[in-house]
Amino acid sequence: MNVFSRASAVAIDLGTANTCIFADGAVALNEPSIVAFNNVRGVVEAVGAEAHEMIGRTPVNITPVRPIRHGVIADFAAVEKLLEHFVRKVSGRGYPRPRIVIGVPPASTQVERRAVKDSASRLKAREVLLVDESMAAAIGAGLPVTEPTGTMIIDVGGGTTDIAVLSLAGVVYGQSLRVAGEEMDEAIIQHMKRHHDLLIGERTAERIKLDIGSAAPLESPLGMNVKGRHLLEGVPRTVRVTDGEIRDALTEPVRAIVKAVREALERVPPELSSDIHERGVVLTGGGGLLRKLDKHLQRETGLKVVVADSPLETVVRGAGSLMSDRQLLLRVAVA
Repeated sequence: MNVFSRASAVAIDLGTANTCIFADGAVALNEPSIVAFNNVRGVVEAVGAEAHEMIGRTPVNITPVRPIRHGVIADFAAVEKLLEHFVRKVSGRGYPRPRIVIGVPPASTQVERRAVKDSASRLKAREVLLVDESMAAAIGAGLPVTEPTGTMIIDVGGGTTDIAVLSLAGVVYGQSLRVAGEEMDEAIIQHMKRHHDLLIGERTAERIKLDIGSAAPLESPLGMNVKGRHLLEGVPRTVRVTDGEIRDALTEPVRAIVKAVREALERVPPELSSDIHERGVVLTGGGGLLRKLDKHLQRETGLKVVVADSPLETVVRGAGSLMSDRQLLLRVAVA
């Protein structure tokens, strides 16, 4: 009998940029991992999408906080508020003590994993189990993780790029690179400062990345107008930027990801390496949506690279499917 019931079980992808929750057989929530605190009243002003809208617009008494940095909890109190708010939002008031499955980076330490588990346990959960995000992503992408063949996953998230090679329901090789979506946004911010004397915020940088960012030349050129504050004159200014210059700005973070993938391929056992060359690589995470990143990785590594369906939700869908397979869940759980 399935010990998990839909009404009392949730799977969580606690990401640096976004938190996704799987419940009742579907992705029930996908919101920014942000908590806005009212410093004067000592209360939470907003969480998730509502808090994200406040970034760059808050008065001095309200502070938006990103409690997850590079896949690791940086603010325990904020994470607990975030989880409590989201789980209640999905389950409704008076929800039963939930069973919780949470994805963690494959290279996270035991201390970091304990911190995640403790934060979730304070929700009075009946059970909290952790699984490697890469394993969950592979399951969410429909890959045969229990077979004796090599499977490679590249999960480009907000704070980390997780690279893993899986076989027989285990992680043969795992690495968490602290270069991902946030570093791409920061690279764009610095580019606008250096080349346009324009100061922009992280939300604007993210919009530029999503609208015209790419890892390789596009068939049709893209451009957009960007508003910010001129560093020298101190007044609002609008400049025109192209996909080419943003691609140049993203060169370093993309190069770091390629280097990490190459290092992973060099450390994989020969038998699994041949499997990977035959089967290819699956790209997941929000960073996987960067235009031409799959083609760029394919050209640089010589491997077939495929972007998973709904890459933002692959991890949480995999963790969610584990809730209906208790035997596999216990087999792949890391804590």
